[in-house]
Amino acid sequence: MQQLILSYGLIAIFVLMAAESACIPIPSEVTMMLGGALAAGAVAGPHPNLVAVVVAGTLGNVAGSYVAWLVGRYGGRPALHRWGRYILLRPEEIDRAQDWFVRRGAMSVFWARLLPGIRTFISLPAGIAAMPPLRFGLYTVAGCLPWTAALAVAGYAVGANWHSLEQSLRGPTYVVAGVAVLAIAIAGFIVLRRRRAAAPAE
Repeated sequence: MQQLILSYGLIAIFVLMAAESACIPIPSEVTMMLGGALAAGAVAGPHPNLVAVVVAGTLGNVAGSYVAWLVGRYGGRPALHRWGRYILLRPEEIDRAQDWFVRRGAMSVFWARLLPGIRTFISLPAGIAAMPPLRFGLYTVAGCLPWTAALAVAGYAVGANWHSLEQSLRGPTYVVAGVAVLAIAIAGFIVLRRRRAAAPAE
């Protein structure tokens, strides 16, 4: 995988990020951080612009997410349980993503993009639920962009030491994601309280 990125740059980043969002187990952390390191010129290979790396990663995520959405939309849950094992998609991963979607609705497509382990599979239940494609795409872009940008910037910042950072973030990534979700949830709660307080009493 790393050799593909070093050889083909943006094209490889797009393809690998698309594969990850299509439920193929390819770590986006490695892909985007190495892309950032390439942009910094710290790794041998093409030296794309950092913005181009983020765009390629985000577009790849969106493209792969639509593939998974189509699989869920036209294959349905029974087909995923039957054939998912051939692409290393375990039934419990499908069920976890389905439960997440049911509990949180369409906005889960955005929130899940910030959570390792869920982000890869959330497109499947969105397709099963026949979520409108345009709305699905908007939430997907909104969720994927900060994820890919953060990883690319981290890779750019550490340059040749990107691999060490990628290894060290495997655990803390979950903590960072949890803190981000908690902060957004608190902000949403505050906004909701203010709206209720401003609403005229019946």
